[in-house]
Amino acid sequence: MAKPSYRPSPINLGANTDPYQPIERRYKITRQLLEVLLEHRHPCTIVTKNALIERDIDLLAQLAKDNLVYAFVSVTSLDNKLASKLEPRASAPHRRLAAIKTLHDAGIPVGVLVAPIIPMLTDRWMEQILERGAANGARMAGYTVLRLPYELKQLVREWLFATRMRGEGEFAELIKQRFALATKKLGLARNRDIALQSGLFMPPTPKGPQGELF
Repeated sequence: MAKPSYRPSPINLGANTDPYQPIERRYKITRQLLEVLLEHRHPCTIVTKNALIERDIDLLAQLAKDNLVYAFVSVTSLDNKLASKLEPRASAPHRRLAAIKTLHDAGIPVGVLVAPIIPMLTDRWMEQILERGAANGARMAGYTVLRLPYELKQLVREWLFATRMRGEGEFAELIKQRFALATKKLGLARNRDIALQSGLFMPPTPKGPQGELF
């Protein structure tokens, strides 16, 4: 961020792995990252399946005052037993929905993600998740279809998961239509429409070896 050529754009915490896994309670790596982003007024987005995000509301609320953050809570199903098997280190569905309300009540813009959708297993809850998310304060929504490793390609029909994250074929198109209808009915914006502030960015002051001595 200290490079003269650096131009800020939202950094997504949670793109490859959840930033609020249980070990975060002790390591506090995500919290330290948020502290840096807040200090330099850098925009960011967060995607998580864990209610532990509530711990950092003090930092998120400060970022939110300057339109520097948007949080997303992912809810896969509304079945606690199934959720515990699919996502054993994640918060239960009702806790994730409660986290959405907590974030909203603290003035932090929050959205709900139906992700990942596993056709014939979790898609049945899509509309209900969107409804409950909106009722708890979510104002934006998105979804993904389960992304399978290349090695498992022979185990799944080509028409179902031909396109990464969205799928291709009749079932994927049905999910797309259902999602579009539900979000329109509930007045939920799409997660691709995020517009965060980047003009407040303050780059860190570079320090040389001698400067660090004082």
